[in-house]
Amino acid sequence: MADQRKLLIVDDDTGIQRQLRWSFEDIDVDVAGDREEAIAKFRSETPPVVTLDLGLPPDPDNTTEGFAILEEILSLAPETKVIVVTGQDDHENALLAVRKGAYDFHNKPIDSDTLALLVDRAYHLHELEKENRQLQRSNKNTPLQGLITAAPEMLKVCQFVEKVAPTSVTVLLLGESGTGKELLARAVHDLSNRANAPFSAINCAAIPENLLESELFGHEKGAFTGAVKQTKGKIELADGGTLFLDEIGDVPLPLQVKLLRFLQERVVERIGGRKQIDVDVRIVCATNQNLEELMTAGTFREDLYYRISELVVNIPSLAERNGDPELLAHAFVGQFSEQQGRNIRGFSGEALAALAQHNWPGNVRELENRVKRAVIMSDGALITPNDLDLTEPEDIPDILNLAQAREEAERREIPRALARVDGNITKAAKMLGISRPTLYDLLRQHKIDVD
Repeated sequence: MADQRKLLIVDDDTGIQRQLRWSFEDIDVDVAGDREEAIAKFRSETPPVVTLDLGLPPDPDNTTEGFAILEEILSLAPETKVIVVTGQDDHENALLAVRKGAYDFHNKPIDSDTLALLVDRAYHLHELEKENRQLQRSNKNTPLQGLITAAPEMLKVCQFVEKVAPTSVTVLLLGESGTGKELLARAVHDLSNRANAPFSAINCAAIPENLLESELFGHEKGAFTGAVKQTKGKIELADGGTLFLDEIGDVPLPLQVKLLRFLQERVVERIGGRKQIDVDVRIVCATNQNLEELMTAGTFREDLYYRISELVVNIPSLAERNGDPELLAHAFVGQFSEQQGRNIRGFSGEALAALAQHNWPGNVRELENRVKRAVIMSDGALITPNDLDLTEPEDIPDILNLAQAREEAERREIPRALARVDGNITKAAKMLGISRPTLYDLLRQHKIDVD
């Protein structure tokens, strides 16, 4: 019973109380008929979902008590999902309640199936936000601080970085713009034995060609017009630590030669200088370009490529990280709400579906910008697809429970295993990691013909 879902129904109509108790028989339901009783029971159990009739005693024709309860519940537990129940002709108060932080609304007369669907989605959203908060807490003191993910593809990248970091090899990070390449480069540095030494980063695409050499290698006083003093370059400043060369694919060919010489000999020579300076620095490079295509086109040196790609890390795009857009959006909304002084509690169900369905050409950077804009522009406590400047999805896919997911996997994988072993039950059972009797039971259950 401790793990059973809890629901508080606030309604002074005893008939509706009985109807909803019966409708939610698989949920631990408690009921309250007025403000005092509702707040007392909420403080006692803190249920994740509440259904709230806005018209309550002592004046059921007025919404004052309902809005007071809504405000108090959200002040006690902002993560609670409150579904307000209103009269059929009271659409204005329903929308006002949502703007004040209610999760959703349902008009009377109550349709048990529709309300059950709203309640179920509210539970799913509450659980998702809870997992996000737990993940943020667990990541708070890790070397990959700032990187939030639950996607297997990105977790694999994190594990790879953790193994690579303590070594001295040169690392090449490949991924689209906005996927977090600098974040991972810093993680390589922070997890290495150079963590207490400098981390120096330079974006090779952001600096004009005639200045890039000076930025990397430094210059002596009088080396060129405007060189009024001796200046160390980024490579020299990173001595003992890590140098991150972002957008390495944009380095011009003449400078690639000098960069290759540095990587081979680990010495630099400032512009206008004649002294060779020994530098102990680890190199991490990144690009969103296809370096093999650049080599074929003759704009990137093959020998330099093999110097910088001792270990290559391919970073998946945000669209390839299932579940991460919603996870990251929850993290960003908390961050920006605090920065902007807004009381934004999260996202509507439609907004979460829109986040999941968008293809994110700008990756995490685009998501961050959209959420920041939404926090500023939102008129309510929940962000909508319109606030995110995303198209509202026509269909919101239901979340499968684990039993449904398991059944789908069984229906999909059993025929595949049987096909691979030409219908041999013993081999198929071994491939699936189950016993022969279990496989026979599943074949009967799913009506799968071995032939």
